[in-house]
Amino acid sequence: MKEIILCKYGEIVLKGANKSSFESQLTKELRRRAWQFGAFTVRHAQSTVYIEPLNDEADIDGMYESARDVFGIVGVTRAAVAEKDMDDICRVAKEYLAEKLDGVPSFRVDAKRSDKSFPLSSPEIAARVGGALLSCGKGAKVDLHNPALHIRVEVRESAAYLHAGQERGAGGLPRGSAGKAMLLLSGGIDSPVAGYMMAKRGLEMEAVHFESYPYTSERAKEKVFSLGDILCRYTSRLPIHVFSLTHIQEELVKKCDEDYFTLLLRHFMMRLAERCARERKCGALVTGESLGQVASQTLEALTVTEAAVSIPLFRPCIGMDKTEIIDIARKIGTFETSILPYEDCCTVFTPRHPRTRPALDKVWAELAKVDVDALLDEAWNSRETVTRTLYEEK
Repeated sequence: MKEIILCKYGEIVLKGANKSSFESQLTKELRRRAWQFGAFTVRHAQSTVYIEPLNDEADIDGMYESARDVFGIVGVTRAAVAEKDMDDICRVAKEYLAEKLDGVPSFRVDAKRSDKSFPLSSPEIAARVGGALLSCGKGAKVDLHNPALHIRVEVRESAAYLHAGQERGAGGLPRGSAGKAMLLLSGGIDSPVAGYMMAKRGLEMEAVHFESYPYTSERAKEKVFSLGDILCRYTSRLPIHVFSLTHIQEELVKKCDEDYFTLLLRHFMMRLAERCARERKCGALVTGESLGQVASQTLEALTVTEAAVSIPLFRPCIGMDKTEIIDIARKIGTFETSILPYEDCCTVFTPRHPRTRPALDKVWAELAKVDVDALLDEAWNSRETVTRTLYEEK
């Protein structure tokens, strides 16, 4: 008996004339993932992607788990394949689904006849399959209103498919279908969540990270690489560009008003992130900022931060409280890594009384006390790039 994976579309079905380009992005991503699990064919038809193993060595379990994390898919299920013949459909139903009735008090069968040339109607198909399953003698009864198990039969163009429900997929839009953006990735809770949320909207992601060695440790940087590995479950690959801010911070501490230190440092971060984004053909920056969460995230402080760059700045966490952000971090698997107690550059030389309502002209005046261009060039030349990947590229 042949078993395949069915991946159901989400928003892609609404894309009209552009639907084919989204389908192409989605199937490319699934093919990239599939080859590491063995020989599979990946094709799409009728708003569904079909992932079919070509031999017994193909790891369908691993492919199924990976498919659940692919953006653009709202539902994933494993299904048995039957010929478009009612006797064969009933035979496969008993072989594939009977054991799922063990210990189940009730079930319901629904059928969808996409191929309108099939001689039986959807209710007739459901009734025949339900009768076949009742004949297995498992003790489960038919309950059309509140079944413990929901079984589906889909009669499509090339075959019939039987399954016992589906799991939720990642949703969103396929990787790269909305362009590319640069994530400012710290070691904290918020920025990985921000990266995940924008990747879900179809953005291919790269990241910048800022270190302050020797004030920050190698373990702090490795923590960020670990976060990148987790994000790769959803983004597939994540180049991380690491810049040293040590000299910048030392110069700011020596020459500038302490109360403005965090805002000035953010200015340098944004400038470096934008420069890296432009070089890497990224059309926007992404940060994990949340309005009012810390002193550098008041309305006035965010205005100062945004004034440093001239490309779009996305803040998907801006209206969320910490609990909401933590809930997403737990769901995507980044939370436990994010709370590891390794310092980041923003905790170095923290001002005692940071400005929460800064004036933009005062920020420019403080920046005039240092050689901004020279410091930016020095930090730029410190760049180290490490690419984290979910799989090896073929």
